[in-house]
Amino acid sequence: MSTIRLTMAQALVRYLAAQAAGDGAPLFAGVWAIFGHGNVAGLGEALHGIRDTLPTFRAHNEQAMAHAAVAFAKASQRRRMMACTTSIGPGATNMVTAAALAHVNRLPVLLLPGDVFADRRPDPVLQQVEDFGDGTVSANDCFRPVSRFFDRITRPEQLLTALPRAMAVLTDPAECGPVTLALCQDVQTEAYDYPEAFFASRRWSPRRPRPDRQELAQAAELLRAAKCPLIVAGGGVHYADATAVLTNFAEDHGIPVVETQAGKSALADEHPLNLGAIGVTGTAAANHLAAEADLVLAVGTRLQDFTTGSWSLFRQQGRRILGLNVQPFDAAKHLAHPLVADAREGLQALSEAVADYRANAAWASLAATRKGEWAQASAAATAPTDAPRPSDAQVIGAVQRQANQRTVVVGAAGGLPGEMHKLWRASMPGGYHMEYGFSCMGYEIAGGLGVKMARPETEVVVMVGDGSYLMLNSEIATSVMLGLKLTIVLLDNGGFGCINRLQAATGGAAFNNLLSDARHAALPRIDFRAHAESLGAIAEQVCSTARLEAALERARQASRTTVIVIETDPLQSTEAGGHWWDVGVPEVSARQEVRDARARYEAARAAQSLGV
Repeated sequence: MSTIRLTMAQALVRYLAAQAAGDGAPLFAGVWAIFGHGNVAGLGEALHGIRDTLPTFRAHNEQAMAHAAVAFAKASQRRRMMACTTSIGPGATNMVTAAALAHVNRLPVLLLPGDVFADRRPDPVLQQVEDFGDGTVSANDCFRPVSRFFDRITRPEQLLTALPRAMAVLTDPAECGPVTLALCQDVQTEAYDYPEAFFASRRWSPRRPRPDRQELAQAAELLRAAKCPLIVAGGGVHYADATAVLTNFAEDHGIPVVETQAGKSALADEHPLNLGAIGVTGTAAANHLAAEADLVLAVGTRLQDFTTGSWSLFRQQGRRILGLNVQPFDAAKHLAHPLVADAREGLQALSEAVADYRANAAWASLAATRKGEWAQASAAATAPTDAPRPSDAQVIGAVQRQANQRTVVVGAAGGLPGEMHKLWRASMPGGYHMEYGFSCMGYEIAGGLGVKMARPETEVVVMVGDGSYLMLNSEIATSVMLGLKLTIVLLDNGGFGCINRLQAATGGAAFNNLLSDARHAALPRIDFRAHAESLGAIAEQVCSTARLEAALERARQASRTTVIVIETDPLQSTEAGGHWWDVGVPEVSARQEVRDARARYEAARAAQSLGV
């Protein structure tokens, strides 16, 4: 057997560089790296040696670079991915939040944090976390609950089993998620005679499991018996490249479609059967039909509480749920009848099984009526305004009017996801990129960077609130440094406006959310425009939606990242659409407002079905 002598770190990066996607492109588009002790000597030297084959990108924040890697994978429909390496200690734990985000959203990212010395000679080293009762623990054990696969490399030859197992998880449609390989810093530099065959090129094409015959027969029987079926399209539709098949399925059988946050843009917004967003942040049209549907065909969705209105949305007596999902854990949720399969394969097989079945014609007519009503309500909410502090919806309308077929809009936590989910009109698959599984503040700008890396031909527009911006904005500088142009629309509502509204809805007094309601000696006047300029971006402040539209046109012509700041109303949100969300309200309070909110809460909880 022919061998080659390499350090563990050299072997690792050579192996990553040899992996290919199904179309032959490199599976790993690169490695994000912030070096420190624990990875600069071993992995840093190895990455330098292979930099022309496996590029290394420098970021400014470990969490942000991992967000960018996760967004890259999502925008690539999980066909390609990136790796991230950090030092031990805070560099590593900074990535834990991003690991949790990837875990919740079923997205692949390879995390390579440095670790302590395997031989323990210099213990305790700088930044080492010492457990008084367990000598094997390090800070990287924080990754265990938020990784689909975790391993600590304490011998160089362990790569021979760890890396293939890591790849199997990263590329599996059902098990997909973050993988953490904690790399002991002394072992990174140790040499071993690796088999040359270990570094042979390999292509990883997505597995497409077909449905079980018995489950398929049961699913077909359920669908044939339904008069008012509804399709809930989740992110799995995108990852299975099933958007065209979904369109055909809906048209062939006359079934309306609604979309989760991850599933949005699976069907063109203008399609007559697309009723838009469902759930807490849903359209009135989608939620009206969800309440009356006798069969819910949930395709590639986790059925989280925002989708189901905390399980108070599907109210039709005797309604059934059919869970088409590649992951059995998700397919069987809430007593659903599982159809475990790839979304594309499953929809095709189910369509053939029900042959010429079509939903009740009156059902499709009702869908068309509700869609038309919602179009009017949406247009009213997003109409231009001369108000100096417009609503989020009015800002979304301005961005929408300036968007084109090549625009991808990116968002994450706060009030914007709710407004964008129901109001944004996506015309192409992947045109809407929202991180709402983990609802992670700070994802937006880093996520936009990852989207741009995956889809450089598109115009990436990031919409972010001032709260998220202040949490994590450093990758503006990275976007400028890498020549990856973003357009960032920063909505300044003076704090955490979304949670302020939730606080009020649960009877709470305005407290600690808006800057003006927080403890302060003085209120800072934050100059976001100047801050963005200091990071290398073009920046301007506008004071109306009309001026925002003009600024967006200038941004399109600009040569680098542009940040456009606009002040917005923190109290105003779109009243049309939406649904109840289960947020616990205190049973006992001195405030009458809280007691009133508790009464409303108990009445609303009575409608929860708990999936039965």
